[in-house]
Amino acid sequence: MSPTKSGEEPSTAAAGGITTRRRPVDCIEFAEEDGTGGAFVAGQNQHHRSPVGYCAMLRRRVNSMLKVLRPGRSLSRWVLGALMLLVVSTTLLKIAFMTRIHEFEEMTASREVFRIRPAPAVVDGDGKGTATNGYILVHANGGLNQMRTGISDMVAAAKLMNATLVLPTLDHESFWTDPSGFKDIFNWKNFIGTLKDDIEVVESLPKRFAGVKPLLKAPISWSKARIRFTSYPCLAGYYRGHMLTLLKKYRVLKFTHTDSRLVNNGLPSSIQRLRCRAMYEALRYTDEIERLGTLLVNRLRNGGNDPYIAFHLRYEKDMLAFTGCSHGLNKTEADELRNLRYKVRHWKEKSIDGEERRRHGGCPMTPREAAVFLEALGYPSSTRIYIVAGEIYGHEGLDPLRAKYPNVYSHSTLATAAELKPFEHLHNQLAAVDYVVALESDVFAYTYDGNMAKAVRGHRVFEGFRKTINPDTENFVRLMDRMDKGKLGWEDFSSEIKRLHENRIGAPQYREVGKIGHSPRFEEYFYANPYPGCVCEKS
Repeated sequence: MSPTKSGEEPSTAAAGGITTRRRPVDCIEFAEEDGTGGAFVAGQNQHHRSPVGYCAMLRRRVNSMLKVLRPGRSLSRWVLGALMLLVVSTTLLKIAFMTRIHEFEEMTASREVFRIRPAPAVVDGDGKGTATNGYILVHANGGLNQMRTGISDMVAAAKLMNATLVLPTLDHESFWTDPSGFKDIFNWKNFIGTLKDDIEVVESLPKRFAGVKPLLKAPISWSKARIRFTSYPCLAGYYRGHMLTLLKKYRVLKFTHTDSRLVNNGLPSSIQRLRCRAMYEALRYTDEIERLGTLLVNRLRNGGNDPYIAFHLRYEKDMLAFTGCSHGLNKTEADELRNLRYKVRHWKEKSIDGEERRRHGGCPMTPREAAVFLEALGYPSSTRIYIVAGEIYGHEGLDPLRAKYPNVYSHSTLATAAELKPFEHLHNQLAAVDYVVALESDVFAYTYDGNMAKAVRGHRVFEGFRKTINPDTENFVRLMDRMDKGKLGWEDFSSEIKRLHENRIGAPQYREVGKIGHSPRFEEYFYANPYPGCVCEKS
């Protein structure tokens, strides 16, 4: 039998089947320095102390712990330490608990988007049973095209919530204070009929809910959304989750804002298609607006097929005041715009360096710049141009554009006074007429990427990528300033402008998607380019 090391018990095999029982103290495994800075561990092939040494060491440690627990000078320290430990432990547990709740909520929200819930039957006052979770009242805010996109998003929200949508009310307090209602601008019967297979739309609340005070809510916009752990679908989960819970509880919700309340990407394809169906098919204008728009198109074409450009020249008083742009204006006009900007309370940005903004492409082109832009692209002076805009601001008006392009028209010059009489002071309805003319144009160009430009551009994409010039305003301004200073000749200027815009004329391009975790505000707008999402891909 092989000898064992000092202090070790013989194994069962070595003892010929005899088992030696160890005392409990011999079985304690511990690590301790061996006097050289190294450590040895009981039970491993290293030098061991005797069991007597183990017991002495263990006894000393137990005694030291008992001294700490004895009342006396150490008691106050012990109590203080225990309280501090309790506070720290409680704080850590609370943080861990809240983190887990947040993760669970966001994980649940992302799953809720695709979960189908059974909808309870709500019977209205007329006795008609409809499978709906409740009713949504919508107040669309902003100008015409901002309201169009907002209403389209609310159609999608109603679908996500399995809710009934009441015909929206429109904003009467924006800059132009247009009193027009939904039925004054849109063909409301077409709106209801086009969406009947997607959501239920009613003219007004049923009698049963007529006296119910709706819960007012401003849905979160993508600019305020907190995207974490999950991606964009969590915002659809917002309607399927939080908003649906409120709808089931109160039965009637009123959305006080509609602008940009749904993300651009990451939604189910059925929801994206529904947004386009609402925007481009359901929201048709009234027969009166459509008739006048068609009449102006025929006059532009001389009763035939003469081509024309629809030019969205957003050099208007409200836009110039809002953006702080005053290039090409005199001091009196610039001061008037600045005073207006400070007067309008909901315009948050007040102190603006207009020239700096212009250099970065953030200002509408002036009428002179618009003329130079078209000429550089190669359009002859005989080109027929329809101005998609209201009254052009400034002492020169459209004169710099007409000096190069004499065939410049607008609704106020193409239509007779009698034809315009029903639309007098109704800026949203006149904007709708301009929309019809712009949509039917051979070429649509714009000088500022505002709501009208985005809406018409997206509609033309939806209808087959009709030619739309998307200006590279920043580079255009840089080159034009160089030319005005005599540092660049016309031929070089025109050649560079054409090169810059070779791929900016409305050809199919996938919508640019932002990085995960970044605000959707800075990615390409869904309604400016609904591809992919609403446009069929054909080989």
